[in-house]
Amino acid sequence: MADISATLVKELRDKTGVGMMDCKKALVETSGDMEKSIEWLRQRGLSQAAKKADRATAEGSVGSYIHLGGKIGVLIEVNCETDFVARNDEFQQMVRDLAMHVAAANPQFVRREDVPAEFIEKEKAVLSGSDDLASKPEAMRAKIVEGRINKFYEQICFMEQAFIKDPNVTVGDFIKGKIAKLGENMGVARFTRYALGELSKNGQGE
Repeated sequence: MADISATLVKELRDKTGVGMMDCKKALVETSGDMEKSIEWLRQRGLSQAAKKADRATAEGSVGSYIHLGGKIGVLIEVNCETDFVARNDEFQQMVRDLAMHVAAANPQFVRREDVPAEFIEKEKAVLSGSDDLASKPEAMRAKIVEGRINKFYEQICFMEQAFIKDPNVTVGDFIKGKIAKLGENMGVARFTRYALGELSKNGQGE
């Protein structure tokens, strides 16, 4: 298996708009050849999904999921381009699956762009004060903290979490797969998660 660097994966992502995990898989399959990787993604419809990302999503559906005998409930708004796709059985199943994911994984935000700067600064301050970093050079500490912040995003941001029905892909990549299959841009606008006895948690999108 070819040794695929994070820089190469990022370069392919920047060129195609496809998720990091799919980009890495493409590079592994093509031994790190950039042009062959782009073609590999195109053959699987993933590049087309990225090209649809700027198209307006004025239709969609609000889905719900109730778990643990009524102790956890989720409402989620998922948008698409047309009412035709919104009524499609596969789209509706995707909405249910995404609501189920929110119930199980308890994300706090839709995407990392939605996380308030002060929220991240507070987390950085906590991480910077970790005992295991005290003896390390400042430049190394900053790099380690940045890596841990990226992991933090993966924990709290819906689109970056490992999808509960297939942990090998993120929620964002799962949605991109549906975009490629159904032929329309789609996105999650917001969600609300209710847990019995707790204040509701809202994931607000753009």
